Amino acid sequence: MLLKISPMRSQLLALIGIRSCSLATGFSPARRPGSIHNALRSVSSSTGLSAASTMKELVEGVLVNPKFPPEWPFSPADFERQDESNDAIFYDQPRLVFHIDDFAVDALTKYYAENMKDGDDVLDICSSWVSHYPKEWKGGNVVGLGMNDYELSENKQLSSYVVRDLNEEPKFPFEDESFDKVTCVVSVDYLNQPKEIFDEIARVLRPGGECIISMSNRCFPTKAFKIWLQTNDLEHIFIVGSFFHYSGKFEPATCEDVSPNPGRSDPLFIVKAAKESE
Repeated sequence: MLLKISPMRSQLLALIGIRSCSLATGFSPARRPGSIHNALRSVSSSTGLSAASTMKELVEGVLVNPKFPPEWPFSPADFERQDESNDAIFYDQPRLVFHIDDFAVDALTKYYAENMKDGDDVLDICSSWVSHYPKEWKGGNVVGLGMNDYELSENKQLSSYVVRDLNEEPKFPFEDESFDKVTCVVSVDYLNQPKEIFDEIARVLRPGGECIISMSNRCFPTKAFKIWLQTNDLEHIFIVGSFFHYSGKFEPATCEDVSPNPGRSDPLFIVKAAKESE
């Protein structure tokens, strides 16, 4: 059977490397002559993916010396969605549930405990009724930016919140350099103007401040952008890493696999980057 691949996915497969995609999906892309084949070989060897023996090593190797194209490689079609109706309709009904399983939630909270300091001013974008921060953590100004007023009002870790549809208005209503951290939990795949969003993340972060993007393999498929649905976990890491890269305002992004029970519970990947210091 012939498997059709979108041009952007074909490029991602090439940039990440044959071995990583083969192990992750069971699919081996055909070798291509010329520059693409050279890119496959060079990326595989330079990132260490070809020597990886575990999924954790594969995951964490994706953003080690990645070969991003010289210019923004995505087209508007890559960020189209099955359901292009107003997001306010979809998110109107409160959902007081976790969107990853309890094991992954615990892993995320543990990660935050190890990477957030008391007093940090934090912006949680795509926020909801829970941000998964440690209960013992004492944040400074902790602000939620999300879609549902009731959900946000139930989030006891927030100092304040703002209701905003970032797909309609990809601007943050905050001053420059207002936060030490920006977090986003399993929601980056719903943001259909990521270039603008990551520029805004950089704007509101203080120099040296970090953006922490957590990702799993769950989503509302009708609201996730198209290229996310066409790609696998390793490619998702590459895509999010590229969002940081093309902003031009971050240090190189890294990825950490904090999946609590690989193969037995939801995976959890952290892609993060620090804003360049001035």
